[in-house]
Amino acid sequence: METTNIGIRKPLVVLVTGASSGIGNACALHFVDKGMKVYGTSRDPERYAGPRSFTMLKMDTTDQASVDAAFSALIAKEGRLDCLLNNAGSGIAGSVEDTSIGEARDQMEVNFFGNLRVTKAALPVMRAQGFGRIVSISSMAGRAGIPFQAFYAASKFAIEGLTESLRQEMRAFGVTVCVIEPGDFRTGFTASRRMVAAAGDSSPYRDGCGKALGVMIHDETVGSKPVEAARLAYRLFQKKNPRVRYTVGPAFERFAMGLKRVLPSKLYEWIFMKYYKL
Repeated sequence: METTNIGIRKPLVVLVTGASSGIGNACALHFVDKGMKVYGTSRDPERYAGPRSFTMLKMDTTDQASVDAAFSALIAKEGRLDCLLNNAGSGIAGSVEDTSIGEARDQMEVNFFGNLRVTKAALPVMRAQGFGRIVSISSMAGRAGIPFQAFYAASKFAIEGLTESLRQEMRAFGVTVCVIEPGDFRTGFTASRRMVAAAGDSSPYRDGCGKALGVMIHDETVGSKPVEAARLAYRLFQKKNPRVRYTVGPAFERFAMGLKRVLPSKLYEWIFMKYYKL
């Protein structure tokens, strides 16, 4: 039987969460083009109007029963899961003070606990088969907190910490875990980002939030194409020993991540705030 360059039989079976749009959809379609057997997930797969070149499963990552049902269907059909791309997520914007505990909790529920539920469902399968590759879509905001997106950043920081710990736990079982940190991409994420309820005209943070969000929206509008992240994810599924994290996106944003490692923290913060017009 033909095998991949990491010694696993072809075609690799891969699950992509949040595959109906954006980076997730670009990844699912790219993986199909590369000969992988792809299953995507969506909370409402019937509404997906894109190419049906991969199998779409119904999954709400905030609902354990929904996650379990999707995994049961996949494993019943394939008997294995070689690769998982954790992509499903959402974004909110607003100041820390304006964000309610409920809104902050919802952000973590989708971006962090949703990731965790899917990962935990995949682990026993991969551990038993002695191989697995889990790649989570984090963000450059998972290493550099962005003003007025504190809870989005916090959810991505949490994914980064989870990945570092889990990577060490799973090494003995042949399961490799890593993250991709995208910068700004041209996707539907911009339009779907929600403002917190209190971030209205009466908020004392209105002007600063408006300026910073304007920069974010501009950068996303002219950002990279999602296929760039898809190509990187595919390479990580093929790579024998991937690092823990990889950045992808506009060159100046990737350069900025490098600056954070070498510049004094106060200088980096000053540059960051100037960039966001604060």
